[in-house]
Amino acid sequence: MILPRRRLLQVAGAAAILPALSDRAAALDYPTRPIVVIVPFPAGGPVDALARLMAEPMQTTLGQPLVVENMGGAGGSIAATRVARATPDGYTMMLGNWTSMVGTPAVYPVSFDIRGDFAPVALLSSSPLMMIGRKSLPADNVKELIAWLKDNPGKATSGTVGVGSPSQVGAIYFQKLTGTQIRLVPLSRRRRRSSICSPARSICAWVPKPRRRYRL
Repeated sequence: MILPRRRLLQVAGAAAILPALSDRAAALDYPTRPIVVIVPFPAGGPVDALARLMAEPMQTTLGQPLVVENMGGAGGSIAATRVARATPDGYTMMLGNWTSMVGTPAVYPVSFDIRGDFAPVALLSSSPLMMIGRKSLPADNVKELIAWLKDNPGKATSGTVGVGSPSQVGAIYFQKLTGTQIRLVPLSRRRRRSSICSPARSICAWVPKPRRRYRL
């Protein structure tokens, strides 16, 4: 399966991803044994929760167990490498997201071809970014915010999850669209909730509760 680059980026928002299937594998009476679902992040996070919520009803529908395995590290590239090297028979898949399927491969060297080694299966959820700021920020709407940012280049800070993350890319894209300048501050996991909006003139991109878009 070959998708245009833009469509692949859309699907990779939070998607089930398979190694590129061969014609022979696609013709088998699938599934005949348990399916392994790799989550490229530690247990307890949103991707892990989605995988486990998805697995239970799918086991009933498919008639085979879905075994969820967590394999965090390196922005999801460790898990993606394992899935890319798996036998392309449909029994190893990954629940990827922006970080594992777009951000990490775009920023860091990886040992897989994001377009050639994977076949997208389904878009499961989307997580729009929401910009928030301290009440002391002298702007009541986006138009006023853009005007203030243009008058005060480099004075606002935006907390991000890290290089290649949706929050960082979203902040950069916002600056490009509006012609503004914002200082990006990568925050550690422990500091994100407590200090992401602590600077007096800060704005930040945040991810609200995902809107479910899947049917099992």
